Amino acid sequence: MIDFSRFEFLTFDCYGTLIDWETGILRALRPLLERHGVRREDEGILALYGELEAAAEAGAFKSYREVLEAVVRGLGGRPNFAPSEEEVRRLPESVAEWPPFPDTVASLQRLATRFKLAVISNVDDDLFAGSARLLRAPFAHVITAQQVRSYKPSHNNFQMALARLGVPKEKVLHVAQSLYHDIAPANALGWTSVWVNRRGSKSGGGATKAAVAKPDLEVLSLQALADLAVRG
Repeated sequence: MIDFSRFEFLTFDCYGTLIDWETGILRALRPLLERHGVRREDEGILALYGELEAAAEAGAFKSYREVLEAVVRGLGGRPNFAPSEEEVRRLPESVAEWPPFPDTVASLQRLATRFKLAVISNVDDDLFAGSARLLRAPFAHVITAQQVRSYKPSHNNFQMALARLGVPKEKVLHVAQSLYHDIAPANALGWTSVWVNRRGSKSGGGATKAAVAKPDLEVLSLQALADLAVRG
């Protein structure tokens, strides 16, 4: 069991951990595919999203809005249809509508009574602003890909975040759903991490690439983490 008393900050991945991005992604992409006569199972859509997102984030830095637009264009290339510019814009525009998990808001409020909270997210500042209104959490810092000009699993995102927090890594507990984007680089950098296994018994990585990584603690929900970390 983790000794929670030694941490000053909890840093969170946002999409997939706090925000139910798989629901948001499917709500945005399923109608698009259906309009073009494409039938795919949900897990197939999510797996393709994860592949296309990772490819779009590789190479020269581009905004996350541009990454999401590239995902939609890539989807069109697989079954061979051409999405309209309106359809291309719909996915990034939908980010502000992606819902928090049911336990997110209350759990963040509980955790904030004991820890300082921060976000390390692969997103643009303006896109996160829409999600922040739904999360209603007192984040002391928000570190975005736009600010640091790289995407997790790049170590740069974590190193820049640590500099922003102004504390040693031993005082930071990183909380995330993605083994690929978060837990693996946390392992490599010596950060203590909690894997919020939001997918439970589902196979595969969902909307993220598969990865092998070992968290210091696994929980199935943010509420479970709050129960462990906040006593009384």
